[in-house]
Amino acid sequence: MYWIYNVLILLLSPIWVPWMWWRARKRSEQPNWKERQGNIDLPARKDGKRIWFHAVSVGEVVASMPILREIKARLPDYEIVLSVTTSSGHQTAREKAEGLFDHLIYMPIDVARFQLSAMQRVRPSVVVVMETELWFNFLWAAKVFGARTLLVNGRISDRSFPRSKRIAFFYRALLKEMDRCLMQTETDAERIKELGGQNVEVLGNSKFDQAVEGIDADASQLRRDLGLSPDKITVVIGSTRDEAEEKYVVDELKPLMDRIQVIHAPRHLERSEPLSQYVATAVGAFGLRSQGETCGYMILDTYGELAKVYAVADIAIVGGGFSNLGGQNLIQPLAHGVPVIHGPHMQNFRDAADSAAHAGATIVCSQRGDLTRAVKDLMDHPDKREKMGESARNLIQGSLGASARYAGAIAAEANTWMP
Repeated sequence: MYWIYNVLILLLSPIWVPWMWWRARKRSEQPNWKERQGNIDLPARKDGKRIWFHAVSVGEVVASMPILREIKARLPDYEIVLSVTTSSGHQTAREKAEGLFDHLIYMPIDVARFQLSAMQRVRPSVVVVMETELWFNFLWAAKVFGARTLLVNGRISDRSFPRSKRIAFFYRALLKEMDRCLMQTETDAERIKELGGQNVEVLGNSKFDQAVEGIDADASQLRRDLGLSPDKITVVIGSTRDEAEEKYVVDELKPLMDRIQVIHAPRHLERSEPLSQYVATAVGAFGLRSQGETCGYMILDTYGELAKVYAVADIAIVGGGFSNLGGQNLIQPLAHGVPVIHGPHMQNFRDAADSAAHAGATIVCSQRGDLTRAVKDLMDHPDKREKMGESARNLIQGSLGASARYAGAIAAEANTWMP
């Protein structure tokens, strides 16, 4: 399988190389192409006291933070090399995870020569992969240099699992390079076993631990900074991902704008401009957070603020699920004790969404008019908001501790590693 994979990479390079370059050019910050080619500039260290921790982009970096903090506490003499794939992930790590890693690098492209070159420079005793980012040559190179390999906070979505089963032969070969698969839920565990995962355990979801890290935000100061009125209900919209979702949410809130004030955070900052244009057409005036503007409809076009901004919400609307995109992180607003409204397509947060629905902390909207009615009902019944918020807080508090379990597993592998 190794040879087949690498021959295909070579044959398909006229397709994926231009595609990768085009995707990168759309970003405001370009990746470090030397690092993407395996040229990692790190001082030599051959004692094995390095852990290579890979997180793809913003969501994975944020979810990794409580795990990294636990690793630092357990293994203070180890260096953590944190790798990311996207420039937005790199920026988030620089701005939000300072002190939780020793070196920040871009993940090499999964070409065997690039990965071997990078692994020779890093020389980790343990390689940790966050959630679902499985690359054949990366794991193969790790084993060439004798590193232990772990998948942490692992998940396999409803959408990806059927596709993965169709090429199960590939995943069986790939997962032979993974020593332990530490998954979020029993469903995820059963799925990765079916694909060939070894030493599978269920340790929970670190995003619950990450979510509570933002609940100490100063809500009063944030309200002043955002120019929020105490006489209106605050609706925070988190991580809408495409034009259809944006238009659905804006159109549904439009009849209520005389009674609410809105903070709207698109999942990708490049959506800020078209979102602003649509809000201007549908609602009227808007403000951009990046410009320090305040208005009844604010666009949160900044990195890393959404988690704390949920602290000022009376109602949260979480995107990614109104269109069939798998959903976005509903755990953050739940941690703040905010009632959450989301769409029906929450496959990527299946366990959290199911648990929140069972606890009575969320409302699912799927049809035209549903969102307007749900928001209006919560506006008119503050007792219902309070009850849902209390259910949300209790759910989060009962789901903590996964990050410590993951860090314990990583530390155990590091302590037993032999050069």
